[in-house]
Amino acid sequence: MTTTAPVSPPEAPVARRRLTGPRLARMRDLALVPAIIVLVLVGALIDPVFLSSANITNVLQQQTELSLLVLAEAIILIGGRFDLSLESTVGLAPALAVALVIPAASNGIGTEWASYLAIPLCLLVGLAVGAFNGLLILRFGLSAFIVTLGMLIVLRGLQIGITGGQNLFELPMSVLYLGNAVWLGLPASIWICGILFAIGIAVLGFFRHGRAVYAIGGNRDAARAAGIRVDRVMWTVFIVGGLLAALAGLLMTGRLGSVAAAQGDGMIFTVFAAAVIGGVSMEGGKGTLFGALCGVIVLGLINNILTLAGVSAQWIQAIYGLIILVALMLARLTTGKAQD
Repeated sequence: MTTTAPVSPPEAPVARRRLTGPRLARMRDLALVPAIIVLVLVGALIDPVFLSSANITNVLQQQTELSLLVLAEAIILIGGRFDLSLESTVGLAPALAVALVIPAASNGIGTEWASYLAIPLCLLVGLAVGAFNGLLILRFGLSAFIVTLGMLIVLRGLQIGITGGQNLFELPMSVLYLGNAVWLGLPASIWICGILFAIGIAVLGFFRHGRAVYAIGGNRDAARAAGIRVDRVMWTVFIVGGLLAALAGLLMTGRLGSVAAAQGDGMIFTVFAAAVIGGVSMEGGKGTLFGALCGVIVLGLINNILTLAGVSAQWIQAIYGLIILVALMLARLTTGKAQD
């Protein structure tokens, strides 16, 4: 009598699948690197000034506020939500903080609180906006689109009301410092953004709460069944997003030396563009902060190249949108997967 040995299940395909996931993730991280290299070469050909250290530093510094908003939005998107009100927080948070500390002669509201309170007040406003958005969306189950769109309108109206439609000037030195200080040869705002992105990448990649954000964005019910406190994690994410938006407004205010009545207006469209071309999915659970940062760099290089080339402002928006589409196709070809 012959016996047949049991056939063990094939392991090779499983191993290949396990290796493919990290490999594809790394490829998505690097998807825009070829585009950045091409843009650098094009910029150098258009104008030799492009590669000067002063111009590169200027490009990076001008993108610092946008990069913080992209960082905030990317984390929220990875968690399966989004926040349209971030651009209004960029304006309202510093406007309210500055209006409380500057005199009425400088368009303040006359309270003239101590100037050292300006930065804490600004960040506190961002925290409160993020917490309130999270409360309405998570606790009351309201639509993130409706809530954050309504908050965008409310905050914009408050900003215009507080400023009276005029710029706030004669800012305290504490507010001006971060937007103008230079640390180790680079503007402080560049260092701040770099450090915050590094922290965000580390938290999402290596810490339990960071991985929970991906799990929630991928499948909220499965994450809850796995013991993840979904509402608590996402509420924290909204608060962090509000804080980052307020910090972005603080950096913009310091760099420009005033708070414009329309500060932050229209930034959210560029924020979503940078996040999406950087590989962050609008459906949640996919994308990396490094990819989002690459998206910011791509948009900054595009804008600088068009400016150096003397392209009329009337054409820049059309060219801008076209290059975003090209970047999306490049990411598609590089990763072999379509963007959600």
